[in-house]
Amino acid sequence: MNLLHVIGFGLKVGHLLLILCCWFLSLISLNWLTNGGIMSNKSCLPGDGDKPWLKVWEQISECGSKVHHYYSQFIGSRKVRKNWWRKLLITWIGFGILASFTVLWYMSSQAVEKRKETLASMCDERARMLQDQFNVSMNHIQAMSVMISIFHHGKNPSAIDQRTFATYTDRTAFERPLTSGVAYAVRVLHTERDQFEIQQGWTIKRMGSNVDQTPVHEDEYDPAVLEPSPVHDEYAPVIFAQDTVAHVISVDMLSGKEDRENILRARESGKGVLTAPFRLLKTNRLGVILTFAVYKRDLSFDATAAERIEATSGYLGGIFDIESLVEKLLQQLASKQTILVNVYDTSNSSHPISMYGSNTSSDGLHRVSALNFGDPFRKHEMHCRFKQKPPWPWVAITTSVGILIITLLVAQIFHATVNRIAKVEDDYHEMMELKKRAEAADVAKSQFLATVSHEIRTPMNGVLGMLHMLMDTDLDETQQDYVRTARESGKALVSLINEVLDQAKIESGKLELEAVSFDLRAILDDVLSLFSGKSQDKKVELAVYVSSKIPPTLVGDPGRFRQIVTNLVGNSIKFTDKGHVFVTVDLVEEVKELMEMERDSKRTLSGLPVVDRRRSWAGFKIFNQERSTTSSSLGDQINIIVSVEDTGQGIPLEAQSRVFNPFMQVGPSITRTHGGTGIGLSISKCLVHLMKGEIGLASSPHIGSTFTFTAVFTNGCSNFNDPSNKKTPVSSEFEGMRALLVDLKPVRAKVSRYHIQRLGIHVDLNQDFSTLNSRKKTVNMIFIEEEIWDRDLGSLTTFFNDLKKVDPSTTPTLLLLSNSISSTRSSFSAFGVPTPFVVMKPLRASMLGASIQRAMGVGNRGNYRNGELHNLSLSHLLRGRKILVVDDNRVNLRVAAGALKKYGADVVHAERGKDAISLLTPPHHFDACFMDIQMPEMDGFEATRRIREIENTINSQIQCEELSVEAYGNVLNWHVRILAMTADVIQATYEECLKCGMDGYVSKPFEAEQLYREVSRFFQTLPENENP
Repeated sequence: MNLLHVIGFGLKVGHLLLILCCWFLSLISLNWLTNGGIMSNKSCLPGDGDKPWLKVWEQISECGSKVHHYYSQFIGSRKVRKNWWRKLLITWIGFGILASFTVLWYMSSQAVEKRKETLASMCDERARMLQDQFNVSMNHIQAMSVMISIFHHGKNPSAIDQRTFATYTDRTAFERPLTSGVAYAVRVLHTERDQFEIQQGWTIKRMGSNVDQTPVHEDEYDPAVLEPSPVHDEYAPVIFAQDTVAHVISVDMLSGKEDRENILRARESGKGVLTAPFRLLKTNRLGVILTFAVYKRDLSFDATAAERIEATSGYLGGIFDIESLVEKLLQQLASKQTILVNVYDTSNSSHPISMYGSNTSSDGLHRVSALNFGDPFRKHEMHCRFKQKPPWPWVAITTSVGILIITLLVAQIFHATVNRIAKVEDDYHEMMELKKRAEAADVAKSQFLATVSHEIRTPMNGVLGMLHMLMDTDLDETQQDYVRTARESGKALVSLINEVLDQAKIESGKLELEAVSFDLRAILDDVLSLFSGKSQDKKVELAVYVSSKIPPTLVGDPGRFRQIVTNLVGNSIKFTDKGHVFVTVDLVEEVKELMEMERDSKRTLSGLPVVDRRRSWAGFKIFNQERSTTSSSLGDQINIIVSVEDTGQGIPLEAQSRVFNPFMQVGPSITRTHGGTGIGLSISKCLVHLMKGEIGLASSPHIGSTFTFTAVFTNGCSNFNDPSNKKTPVSSEFEGMRALLVDLKPVRAKVSRYHIQRLGIHVDLNQDFSTLNSRKKTVNMIFIEEEIWDRDLGSLTTFFNDLKKVDPSTTPTLLLLSNSISSTRSSFSAFGVPTPFVVMKPLRASMLGASIQRAMGVGNRGNYRNGELHNLSLSHLLRGRKILVVDDNRVNLRVAAGALKKYGADVVHAERGKDAISLLTPPHHFDACFMDIQMPEMDGFEATRRIREIENTINSQIQCEELSVEAYGNVLNWHVRILAMTADVIQATYEECLKCGMDGYVSKPFEAEQLYREVSRFFQTLPENENP
């Protein structure tokens, strides 16, 4: 398929080049016609130099106009597009379809032929091997007939008796693994019968129906009960037999019809003769008897039948297990499982006898190979079939589909080219008219913001909605972390898009903060996940540390707090190429107590120098107030201080005063190098002020920067000292375990210890391996910094062996903390020390828990989701409710329907406002309607207004008894609940929703908490006289 890809890519490139050429020619003509008269007067072409430029430009424009004219006349005209081009397209597509089907038929037939040849080869090979193995056994029995002729009939007295024969046949049975027994019957004439019976001491018996024909147990067969053989001209009683068939001794083999015919054929032909297949006694498998005549003397090759009959002394027979013979053959072949083998005796063509195999097969291909076992009277065949159905001819299918795709692609390219040329021509004339009205167009600011918000957020909300639905499926902890990271990244992208909108809302004073409960540590973990890839690529240490005095749950605006931290961390990651980015969260009171202690501290996360972060809050008012006024003991108010420290490029002193101004950056080169709008810090400053906090920075060029801000939240945890409030969803799995952290940098060790302890693991710290030999406690896991691993790998072996002596039953799990994806140090291990499991930084609780689970071989024991209480309540509210969802975007319809169906609702779709009016015109059975606001033809506002007008009209007519209540479902007051469902972020949108008659507002994608809050307002208090 590589060739198809190359051809497709080349065609697409050619299409793009053709489109660009047409656009360029049209643009030249348009510019010349619209601006040609003015260019000669432009001052940008000084002096006499303007004439050459004008001449060259005029020639290029004239040439372009001619080419465009001829191109449009002969190729891009409407007549060509409608007639000639349409016929050419149909012909080309028909030719491509015919070619693809031809290739499919040809390659499929070739595959079938190849399959037939393979089956024929495999079947012929098995038939040949079966003949060869049968001939080997047949030759050995023929050799025994020669031995009997020499040592029994050629000796007087005979050198062979029953014991000798039985012993010999038993000891040489390995040469006849497929024979169940060998027996010798002597020829006795009627005149010699009495003397023979006296000599042998027994009477010649008649063959019964059970002898060698039907399966009986050998103990159940008694030759003494057989009748004496009737009078015949001659007899063939068995005098020697292998122990396995000793029960046939004294039995006249000529007394059976089929055996008699085989014996007579054998002595007349001098060759081996086969019987028809029959069931063997012990194994119940199908077998045959091979009979050779034993002659008194050597006969010539051309001896007559009479001479052979006269020289016959006896008959030697061997019983063959045909099924075992075929099984052994198939076992010798590696591909025995690929085909089904059947062996038939076709001596009677109308009634063939199955000697091996079953007739079940799913493949129609059939191969018959002839078998020659040396008996011309008996015919045998081997039938072979493939065990499985033939595979799909994927090569033929993909090739034909590829040809069809190329055909359609070529047709689409030229069709699009012609349409594009026509469109350029139409645009050329349209632009001449639009030029006169271009400056007259003006759109209201609020409507512009609403439209931009909706059109940009709608596809992103589809992505976020699908991710939200994916999180409700059965995912392990790692998959949950991946989906959560993708979802948070999508939300971060939406927040970046909304920065301009936020700035406008801030300027208008319409930005308001929420007051909901949130987990600050989880938000910081999400921010780290958002920038983990960039930090790993740049090998920058990214970490976060939250003071243990911060409550697990705070009340405030988590989205705006996340936006501030994301802006600061994003800037730090953007301008930091080495070192670290360190986020710390403490209580304001806690920082005040540590200010003097930190004055002499020079230890940092990565070891590189950083600016003094106290300079970033030097002007904060909160640090100039009395300690009593800021103490959190006065109530549930929590004053936190967040610092984002980096070792990046730093900000020049002259630019530090304007970094918080809107659309301002350090310099023009920053935008070209790193991108950005320059309003992130401005928005962050405004949000901090709304949170009753302050923001500041301290920066030094070539050292780094530190941004610090404060915020005021409310304590959302009723009992902060309760240990259960501090546990993560996976902490119970590691509760009581002990870990050892080896890191020589105290700050980095402190951060790693904080994240490990969040899982309920007790952590001990050490700077290297030299001081670990005195430990006497069991250690379940060892966290080693990559720097220590590279530097002191030799001491790890001694330490690890000593540690195993403390508790031989426990082998600690090694985990290597690495900061770079490209690191390969984890593949090297010390002698006697297992290879460590690599844990990538930045550390987060969920990621760290999942990594430990995989390293310890525990696996993930469940998914942990938030909002289960709301989901349960929503299931009670929405189960069985019939809800109409109206949205012009099918992705949003699918997301909304999936979210509502998850809670048991019966969902009906509509893509237009007119359809919603038709469905919601009484009488109907809908309990609620989720209405999108911005839709083509009729928006959600207008659709809601008309629905309310229809309802009011019907309600008034019912009250005036102009309409029958029974005809309208016995509902006195029709009022279906309509909730706005949109991605708009403008406050005016919500006010407009209420004004047009909507009952509530739900943002996209659906959040369980908000959906529950809106739905519960009217479903739980639904009056009985209203429509259900």
